[in-house]
Amino acid sequence: MKKPIAEHAERFSEAAASYDDEQNSEEYEACAGLVIRRAAPHRTDTVLDLGTGTGAIALALAEDADRVVGRDVSDGMLDRAREKATEQGVDTVEFGYGEFREPNYDGDAQIVTSNFALHHLGDDEKREAIETWAGLDGGGTPSRADPVGPRRIVLGDVMFFGEPDPEEPFYSPEVDDPATVGTLVDYFTAAGYAVTQVDRVHDQVGVITAERVVSGGRES
Repeated sequence: MKKPIAEHAERFSEAAASYDDEQNSEEYEACAGLVIRRAAPHRTDTVLDLGTGTGAIALALAEDADRVVGRDVSDGMLDRAREKATEQGVDTVEFGYGEFREPNYDGDAQIVTSNFALHHLGDDEKREAIETWAGLDGGGTPSRADPVGPRRIVLGDVMFFGEPDPEEPFYSPEVDDPATVGTLVDYFTAAGYAVTQVDRVHDQVGVITAERVVSGGRES
């Protein structure tokens, strides 16, 4: 991470009031829409949305999930997310402080989502974050009583499909550190997940859908 977490938090808190209005590029909207679509929660699922920001993904998934938990490092963003939940009359979403590698959540989560936030971390930190997500309690399954990881992880983010074009940046090199798609896929695979879908929104923007590996009819 090129900047301390507290510095990122302060920067986004300052931008919280106008953040939604400024995230209006076709690529950002397409990425967010794909994360929502790929998450596809069941009515009984709990979704953990990390780097939730002003709650755009969390609130959009609330209608289909049993419960959504949003985590972010920015108090300003979290305050705005709570305001939006109240405005929309959504009472099945809970927002609170949490980091990618320390989500501050000890419940179960069948699905984990994150959109346009993980690129603030360096590659080793991204790997640790994905390992953390894979180690969360995904709840028991019909074939085994002990907890396993979340059933699905959906990551929408700045990621490189090729050499980044400095003329069309979706990131700020001084504060962001995006990874290549191949690097992220490797991290999911090493954490015990199969990448089932990679959506290329732009040369620098994509969505990765990873499913918990099933072996011999039993989820690993």
